[in-house]
Amino acid sequence: MARLLIHVEGQTEEAFVNAVLREHLVARGYHAVEARLLGNARLRQQRGGIRSWSSAKADILRHLKEDRQCVATTMVDYYGLPAVKGRAWPGRARAAGLPVGEKAICVEEAILQDLAADLDPRFDSTRFIPFVVMHEFEALLFSDCEALSRVVDRPSLIGEFQGIRDQFGSPEEINDSPDTAPSKRIFNLVPGYEKPLLGLYAILEIGLARVRAECPHFNSWLSRLESRAAKQ
Repeated sequence: MARLLIHVEGQTEEAFVNAVLREHLVARGYHAVEARLLGNARLRQQRGGIRSWSSAKADILRHLKEDRQCVATTMVDYYGLPAVKGRAWPGRARAAGLPVGEKAICVEEAILQDLAADLDPRFDSTRFIPFVVMHEFEALLFSDCEALSRVVDRPSLIGEFQGIRDQFGSPEEINDSPDTAPSKRIFNLVPGYEKPLLGLYAILEIGLARVRAECPHFNSWLSRLESRAAKQ
């Protein structure tokens, strides 16, 4: 059985891995599932916030080389990925002009290609399964607007949350501008929303099955991780 390392960008994703994904994926065949914050996680002031690709890439490569049996993946928000020269993640600039259903896939394929170029040609590419959340973690919370309203203790907001959700084909399509990103929509309706804590409570209340049913790109990623575990 392999160990799975999930490289995350912040405390919200770290908590999600530890509280939700770990038990699920260990049950599917991994002997351990660990969340790893990209960058220097030991310095509290540096926790959270996505790093440049060069920094993130160095972390991922190091872990793949240190443990040649491990499987690695990422869980990073498309919304926050740098696209400017010097910090840019592969494929991010090109993805901006693509239809929403192709954006994350474009970045994921470019990440894998760039990473593989720095590894031994015999590297088993199935050991690295990149994942980019569309558009950010908070989009997943719109998978069940009633549950979200319960967690923020604002039952009167069910209709407003659902109204946002109903504008899109799936929660993953909720768009990524400074005013309309999923987290910004929640903050606008719930001033003082505590992102890491309430985000975790909401996802626990919603449940993994509902998120998978509502968010096809997320479900595809989790299915690939499950399939990889089954091959060990």
